Amino acid sequence: MSAIDVLQFFNHLKVERGFSAHTLRAYLRDIEQFTDFLLHGPVALSRAPGHPRPRPSLELLGGAKKEDIRSFLAHVQTRGGTPRTAARKLASLRAIYRFFVRTGRLEDNPAQHVRAPKLGKPLPEVLTIPEVSALIEAPDTKTPLGLRDRALLEVLYSSGIRASELTGLDLPDCNLDRGTIKVLGKRNKERVAHLGSHAQDALRAYLQVRAALGQPQHETLFVNARGGPLTSRSVQRVVDKYVRQVLPDRREVSPHTLRHSFATHMLDGGADLRVVQELLGHESLASTQVYTHVSLDRLREVYRDAHPHA
Repeated sequence: MSAIDVLQFFNHLKVERGFSAHTLRAYLRDIEQFTDFLLHGPVALSRAPGHPRPRPSLELLGGAKKEDIRSFLAHVQTRGGTPRTAARKLASLRAIYRFFVRTGRLEDNPAQHVRAPKLGKPLPEVLTIPEVSALIEAPDTKTPLGLRDRALLEVLYSSGIRASELTGLDLPDCNLDRGTIKVLGKRNKERVAHLGSHAQDALRAYLQVRAALGQPQHETLFVNARGGPLTSRSVQRVVDKYVRQVLPDRREVSPHTLRHSFATHMLDGGADLRVVQELLGHESLASTQVYTHVSLDRLREVYRDAHPHA
């Protein structure tokens, strides 16, 4: 591959595909690393970042097979690279092969037939119990809006319902004597969610001042300052407000984070997985099992901190 070939390829990425300078450098680094791997094998992957690498050549790339690419990606992960890193390197190779096949310099794109590594789903963000307590206790309960926010946060964490399910609650859906709420979930599937004593008390306090929020003329449980039904976006803003106040180091905490925390804390407390599945309204047990991984991570952390030979 001549200097002109390289320039044309990166001009294509910059002009036609709008890649940033940072992404262009990453693509060049990936392609040079693969070229080095073709010449020197796995030892190439252990070179220091500043070590000079061979210039990519059309002859070398044209002689590579899909087995070479698979081996390269496997060694990337063996050397400590994540599946996401390997997937990015594969994307770089696919791009350069695709370009040179399209421009007639090569006949085949071996990277096209290589499957990208499975990235897996990231584990959900979970708050600790002290963090949840700090968040729930943050609203000023001397005001009607503060009482509403306290009840909103208590219900989200106590029941594990979604923000959209919370905003869909009507007054008749709440049975505070029994500590239950009737929830309309995904695909209009109805289920019963449970409220702890703290959530029940917070809801009772809020219901006493609900009329002070704009004199609502409807039965939607949670209302805004003007008396209109609260929206999912408004619920997010409520959570954001108190996260900034008491959990400033936490990023991307959402109403769904309280749902994740509910499920994880239930399992940490010994709840049966199928019970948690029912409470969350998951149709598939596989959707609930992700929380067992979170709990296992917590168990490992406690073990490492507590066991003298860990």
